[in-house]
Amino acid sequence: MDFDLNSDQKHYRDLAKSFSDKELKPNAAEWDKEAFFPKETLMKAGELGFLSLYVDTNLGGMGLGRLDASIVFEQLAQGCTSTTAFMTIHNMAIWMISKFGSEEIKTEWFPQLSSGEKLASYCLTEPGSGSDLASLATKAEDMGDHFLVNGQKVWTSYADKADWIFALVRTGPKEPKHSGISFLLIDMENPGVSTKPITLISGKSPFCETFFDNVEVPKENLVGEMNDGWTIA
Repeated sequence: MDFDLNSDQKHYRDLAKSFSDKELKPNAAEWDKEAFFPKETLMKAGELGFLSLYVDTNLGGMGLGRLDASIVFEQLAQGCTSTTAFMTIHNMAIWMISKFGSEEIKTEWFPQLSSGEKLASYCLTEPGSGSDLASLATKAEDMGDHFLVNGQKVWTSYADKADWIFALVRTGPKEPKHSGISFLLIDMENPGVSTKPITLISGKSPFCETFFDNVEVPKENLVGEMNDGWTIA
């Protein structure tokens, strides 16, 4: 079996290494020390396609498989692990939009997300249930033309830096197991959304508590089918 990289994989590897050596590695220690979030650097990563690695080329992404993307992330992480970790989260979020989002969402949100002008994160974990999908309690009540979201998430990576966030919410009954769960894409500027950074003994961290207090989310921000979010997660 041949484990050598093909020519495309070598190109992606070298491109990522060059970016990592120039933009990430010289700054990583200072960014960690100052808890600095490098938004401009992420936009430069977006220009190279690093923020839409899994997205199909017809939507402006690089159309890479998971192995190819792993080669890119491996090189980027050698420059700055924490910044690369956020890139992996953002890539996951934008991929979910590309696969399960409506055409309206893709048209409205994709250009800004793939470029890094806007950033996305993901929240599942809750204080009372951890990452147990079947036990989540954050509720999205169907109000006709919108959902009304109430609840709390925890350990949400860079929630205070994200412009939009994927939230797993309960839209139906808990039985049978994993039923009644949906994905909502929530604008972090919506009234009622707030975050609180989690401070560890070692100092500041990239994690936040995220609160939803009567947050109105348009119906078109439902990603995937109603009550079927567990199949995406």
